[in-house]
Amino acid sequence: MKLFHFLLKDVTHKIEYYSRFSPSPMSIKQFLDFGRENACEKTSFMFLRKELAVRLANTMREVTLLPANLLSQPSVKLAHSCFLETLIKIRNRHNDVVPTMAQGVIEYKEKFGFDPFISSNVQYFLDRFYTNRISFRMLINQHTLLFGDAACLAQPKHIGSIDPACNVAEVVRDAYETAKMLCEQYYMMAPELKIKEFNSKTPKKPIQVVYVPSHLFHMLFELFKNSMRATVELHENNSEGLPPVEALVTLGKEDLSIKISDQGGGVPLRKIDRLFNYMYSTAPAPRLDLSQTAVPLAGFGYGLPISRLYARYFQGDLNLYSIDGVGTDAVIHLKALSSESFERLPVFNKSAWRHYQTGPEADDWSNPSSDPRDASTHKNNR
Repeated sequence: MKLFHFLLKDVTHKIEYYSRFSPSPMSIKQFLDFGRENACEKTSFMFLRKELAVRLANTMREVTLLPANLLSQPSVKLAHSCFLETLIKIRNRHNDVVPTMAQGVIEYKEKFGFDPFISSNVQYFLDRFYTNRISFRMLINQHTLLFGDAACLAQPKHIGSIDPACNVAEVVRDAYETAKMLCEQYYMMAPELKIKEFNSKTPKKPIQVVYVPSHLFHMLFELFKNSMRATVELHENNSEGLPPVEALVTLGKEDLSIKISDQGGGVPLRKIDRLFNYMYSTAPAPRLDLSQTAVPLAGFGYGLPISRLYARYFQGDLNLYSIDGVGTDAVIHLKALSSESFERLPVFNKSAWRHYQTGPEADDWSNPSSDPRDASTHKNNR
């Protein structure tokens, strides 16, 4: 027991020390150049040795600012303890951190209900928490795929997890086929895919970009899954069959964009923001069973928010445009140039600290709503 307290005190001291440093964002081009030209295992290790500690410490300092009632939930306590142990086995112990934290939010919501101030803080923290997690795994994967035992499993043309010539349409099709298989398991049917490309740089040539295919696949799979679910549930009894899901891939001077369009009935305007809120999900809340190897993707409310973080991680974005009663367009924007695709990383500083201390101010625009939840929230903000 004395040894445990000694180690805990030592870890706490290191967290305080490393949180004084700001993380060093990398660009996709820098990842690529290092892997191609200057690949040195010692240099990579020395960078990771400090950088991972800095990013982890910045996150851990913010954890302590969360509401006590949320921190006391069993799943959040479990995730917190996992992070303390990651100084030894950082990646493997984090495989279930996302669903575990999501379960903690559900536990809090069921026990204490909805509070706009708490919800705002949870949203702010989890965006930063999960972004840091994406960055941890990016750095670790680059190192292990270049120098570790996993190097033999890497794609021959990839530099670590980065594909210097990622064929975007192929990733779109792969994500669609995976989502289609899942959709057919649940509904015994799935909409077809129509895909178009528009390359303004080199017309009639396939669109390629320097990117991390696994990140792009994650975003597209989530969007296809949502589009297929909405389409099938609206049109499953339609005698004319299911309308297709359409994908448009475009490359401009600055942006590479992918638009996924469906005719799944759309979402009311007032609900769009909720789709990116970790405390809201359209599916029934599942229960996390840590004994299961497969974790349910629907219900925790983190599919779209995490996908948007993947897009924003390298300075892109993910937006939804919906027409209620018709369908939804989901658009992924990515940087066309790898030199502009820098990591977007949270930094723990006084500005971040103040965010947790300041309550939401009253809205300075009138906001009538027929939704009782919206109305109660508006009253609480006064």
